[in-house]
Amino acid sequence: MSGFSALFHKELLRFWKVVVQTVVAPVVTALLYLLIFSHVLEDHVQPFPGVAYSSFLVPGLVMMSMLQNAFANSSSSLIQSKMQGNIVFVLLPPLSYLEFFLAYLGAAVARGLVVGAGVWAVALWFAPWQVPHAGWLLAYAVLACANLGAVGIVAGIWAEKYDQLAAFQNFLILPLTFLSGVFYSIHSLPPFWQAVSRFNPVFYLIDGFRHAFIGQADADPWLGLLVGGGCFVAISAFSLMLLRSGYKLRH
Repeated sequence: MSGFSALFHKELLRFWKVVVQTVVAPVVTALLYLLIFSHVLEDHVQPFPGVAYSSFLVPGLVMMSMLQNAFANSSSSLIQSKMQGNIVFVLLPPLSYLEFFLAYLGAAVARGLVVGAGVWAVALWFAPWQVPHAGWLLAYAVLACANLGAVGIVAGIWAEKYDQLAAFQNFLILPLTFLSGVFYSIHSLPPFWQAVSRFNPVFYLIDGFRHAFIGQADADPWLGLLVGGGCFVAISAFSLMLLRSGYKLRH
């Protein structure tokens, strides 16, 4: 696995060398969301009995930041390598498809977790420390970052220019994350939109992650793990199929 470790190290350095852009900026963005929404809605919205809105909001913002940055890491790395022509230096060495996939996926998960930890650290000023289910927190954090990291690999392979990648993010990733219960409980929605929300896999990731913080959720956390795990297996299999075929990489 020396090839995996070298590529994984390269991908870690890639985002850490520009840490202000890749880590600090998302933390500041989440902080602005928290300042605005908690100030406006803190005294007017109680999503669950006995749960303050800021305590409800923090897990959603942490998870949203992790999801978006895990996707951005793997997708941007691949599209930049393709556009600059240096993807050949990754394809020429005798790396297996699994090593290639795991290296990009591992770096995406690492960036997502680092950003999530930063957002959580800042959010402690607004909501008290409370993690009644630490196991759920770790499981959902890793699973969510892995899912979006794998989606980022697919997007990076498929996209041929930055416009296509931006469209993928703006018309798929952002709607899925913003309409998944980050800022609200789906029980506040009309029945039709509640049903629609349950077809969004990102909803289960955010809802299960929130359960780890406040002990309450809109859906069964075990169901969330099942949905998230199933999506990860499907996306990973598709990613490996694309890598094996050389789709838009070797041809």
